[in-house]
Parts: sequence; structure tokens; C-alpha cells
Amino acid sequence: MATKTETSAKKQKNEETPDVEVVMMEEEGTAEPTIDDLPGVGPATAEKLREAGFDELLAVAVMSAGDLADQAELGEAVASKIIQAAKKMANIGGFISGKALMERRREVQKLSSMVKSIDDLLAGGFETQALIEVYGEFGSGKTQIGHQLAVNCTMPISEGGLDGDVVYIDTEDTFRPERITQMARGRGLDPAAVLDRIHVARAYNSAHQMLLAEEIKRMSKGLNIKMIIVDSLTSHFRSEYIGRGMLATRQQKLNRHLKDLKQLADVNNAMVLVTNQVMSKPDAMWGDPTKPIGGHVLAHASTFRLYLRKAKGGRRIARLVDSPNLPDGECVYQVCEDGLRD
Repeated sequence: MATKTETSAKKQKNEETPDVEVVMMEEEGTAEPTIDDLPGVGPATAEKLREAGFDELLAVAVMSAGDLADQAELGEAVASKIIQAAKKMANIGGFISGKALMERRREVQKLSSMVKSIDDLLAGGFETQALIEVYGEFGSGKTQIGHQLAVNCTMPISEGGLDGDVVYIDTEDTFRPERITQMARGRGLDPAAVLDRIHVARAYNSAHQMLLAEEIKRMSKGLNIKMIIVDSLTSHFRSEYIGRGMLATRQQKLNRHLKDLKQLADVNNAMVLVTNQVMSKPDAMWGDPTKPIGGHVLAHASTFRLYLRKAKGGRRIARLVDSPNLPDGECVYQVCEDGLRD
């Protein structure tokens, strides 16, 4: 038979236990869920996901079952269950109000070009979580904009930069560290420190180019990637898939590549800048016969499209051709020895 003291102790213990559980639940509720919290994902599966570059729930939630299965070496049925669970935990499966979306848009950052006319055209600069296409003829300054934004991206946020690392996929052997050095000095920056934050890879064909985009997922684990540059996006696709018979295959692969790049922008709150080649339409009776490569697939995938062309006196003209929230317009700037200037 329990003594009065034991009965009192049990009663006190029972009264205290719910409070402890509540505190634990509140503490657990404040923690951000990770891939380790996904139901059915053990340590081995979580390690596979991390090795494949999937550190965050959002990165898993936006994948297709087939792609996740291939990249993480999982069964497709297992991958499908993991994706569904990640969608619920990341809370991306339903609709949200416009007000909530406006709050989410506050996370978007803007990278200044340090050229007032360009920044005014883009309402403050180049947005993160966006895919920006820059196209024009050879010598119009596409690569120069890529180099300048790569330098600016490493600058502190208070000075118009993103204080982040840059990944540069070079398909035409156009990246020049010497040019980065000139532009860094033009901004009063240490060229060695800037070059240390720009990570360059040469893509030798379209398959390699797409593989490098997947490699960025793994790199983002240890780097604060804020900008991804592909210069140029369409060069390899244009040379490898020739003729109308290969057009559908080319566009499908290009579409897949663009979706991978846009996903990287969303997950890392980064901006993607792609340069694009052009072609001339000899049958055009009026207007500018210069048209960008990539067709409707690239046109729909791009958040912003900038058309560059040469002008007299070493000047360049940038025209905003497409934007979800800004009017069309033009601006004039110069490409100088120390970078882009008004």
C-alpha cells in the first residue's frame, strides 16, 4: 500500500509532466524542419540526398521523382514518397494569399550594376530569384555585363552588392581574370579577393554544361552562391542540334537546363544571368531583323530580357524587352577600361 508521501510524489509528477511536454513541443516547433525530419528517411538516405546536393526541403520538394531517383540513387517509388513529404513540410503544395506572397517577395535582393541608367531601367538593379537573359550581336557587351556583375556581386550589401560567391559557366572561352582585375580596381576592390569568390568552369558541350548546373547544387553546401552566369547559354545547343529534325530535341534539353537554373535561383535566393546569341531574319520587312536564339522556350523561361546593341562613340544601348512588372525602355551606357559607366 502506497504511503501518503509516495502518493503525493506521484501526483506531483503527473501534474508536472504535461508542462514539460508542452515546453519540448514548443522548442521543437521553433526549429526549421530538415531532410532528416522527413518520414521514412533514415541516416543513409539523408546522406545520399546531401551528397546529391539536396540539403534543404525546398530543393527536394521541387524535383520530379525520376530526376531525384537518378541524382540521389534511390528507387523511383521511394523518391516519390520523399518528394510528397517534402512538399507538405516545406508548405509549397497549396495556394497563398497575395499579401503572403508580397511578404515573401521581401526576401528578393537587388544587385546594382553601379550604372545609374541601367539600375533605373531595372527599378534598382538585377533581381535575385530571377533568370535574366542578355542578348545581342558579337561585341555588343554581353560578356562585359557578366564580368561587371560578377565583380559587383562580391561587394557588401550596403554598397549595392550581394556579398556572395559567383559561379561562372564559360561555354565560349570568354572569361578573363585580367578583365575582372581591371573592373575590381575600378571599384576600389582587392582583385585577388574578388577572383577568389568567382568560381569558373569551362563547358565543352551541352551535356557537360547541364552537368555543371547540377554540380552547383553540391557546391552550394559550402558557398554563399548569389549569382550564376552562363556565357553563353545557347552556343553548344546551337552547334550540336542542327536542322529542323533536331529542333524538338534541342528545345526539350534547353528547357530542362533552364528549369535547373531557375531552381538554383529560387533555392539559393540567387540571380541567374545567361547571355544569348542572335540570328538575323532576312525575310523581315520592317523593324530590327536581329532575333535571339532559343525560341519560345527561352522567352518564356526568362524573367527579364535585355537586348544590347552598339551605338556611336563607343556607347552601348540596353533595351528592356520583357519584364513581369516593369515597362519597356532603353538606357545608354559605356564600356570603359575600368568597367561599365554612365
